[in-house]
Amino acid sequence: MTLANKMVDSIQLGRVPPAVNALLESTVQDLAAVRGVRHAIVGVEAGDCSYRWIGAAGSADATGGLMTAQTPYFLASVTKLYIGAAVLRLHEQGQLSIDDSLIYHLPARQLSGLHMRRGIDRTAELTLRHLLGHTSGLPEYIFAAPKGKKALLDRVLEQDDLSWNTADVIEMARAAGEAHFNPRPFDDNRHTIRYSDTNFQLLMAVIEAATRRPIHEAFARLIYEPLGLTQTWHPGTHLDTSTPLAALPWAGAEPLDKPLALQSFRDLFSTADETLIFLRALITGELFDDPATAGLMWQHWNPFKFSLIRRAPSWPIEYGLAMMRFKSPRFLEPFIYSPPLIGHTGLSGSWLFYAPDADLYLTGTVDQLTAPAVPFKWVPQLVKELRTAGSET
Repeated sequence: MTLANKMVDSIQLGRVPPAVNALLESTVQDLAAVRGVRHAIVGVEAGDCSYRWIGAAGSADATGGLMTAQTPYFLASVTKLYIGAAVLRLHEQGQLSIDDSLIYHLPARQLSGLHMRRGIDRTAELTLRHLLGHTSGLPEYIFAAPKGKKALLDRVLEQDDLSWNTADVIEMARAAGEAHFNPRPFDDNRHTIRYSDTNFQLLMAVIEAATRRPIHEAFARLIYEPLGLTQTWHPGTHLDTSTPLAALPWAGAEPLDKPLALQSFRDLFSTADETLIFLRALITGELFDDPATAGLMWQHWNPFKFSLIRRAPSWPIEYGLAMMRFKSPRFLEPFIYSPPLIGHTGLSGSWLFYAPDADLYLTGTVDQLTAPAVPFKWVPQLVKELRTAGSET
């Protein structure tokens, strides 16, 4: 462990129990010392608002600058929570319905042949609800590739900086092959699901079409301004130059210093403090005109199938609408108990979770593309230890 990894910069609000503070400092140090990880940040807020703790350790960049508790970082697929929240805000405002057909919002000509299954084009059957819940069956544009060609992420990591847009996403998904399954009507509680970033790229295009604004302006109106967020942004927008220098995600031994690709992924940068503000407003329903709207995200949970693909979420993770649930399978609970967590993770080892049994909000990252499983290994154990430390106070 380097000296930088041993140093923890923290922010404490409210009365943080000494045992909790010691546990969180140790957790940040341990995460920053995980093989291949250059820095880590962890944030925890009690549901009763009695305390908020944010700490960071490690080097924020390749020059050795220290990671701080205020350093913005890459959210990766945690951004899906924000996309889902924006869609639901537009849903309750009547600007769209989550049961609208995708082709109602985006040009049918552009989408033609996107969802091909056994020679039949079922694109017209796709709804926004299918996209939100990964029940569309659409191929993954980032990881899938036509036979004999490299996947987009591999090309990003191995080649010079690349850029793409929504039209390119549609073409890459179309070229990846036929859909994995037909869109299914929502007439029961269980649905076949398969994780695909294509779904949420399309949803961002829908948000732009419905609001007639670019995605960063739509997010500002729907999320940032109501919550007072000033350090959450899409790469390549004006906030990129008016906020503190952000920590880049790492891909193995190299930082992902590829601004065009980061901008094209359309995932957010934010701070631990602002992600906690957002998550609380989402879970409590404060973000919405009707707090019950938030409940659509966790109304039904559908399980992913077991997968050997390391980059994709699989069993025992479940999915609602733009939200994950991770908990112990029922048959394992007598032997291995993992407290339920709802929220999302990202490929770079980022997480934003609410633990309902412990009434805790948790955020953080290790910013390493080779460590996407870190949240599932560390956060459940942290929740269990926080409950113990809190009860000892």
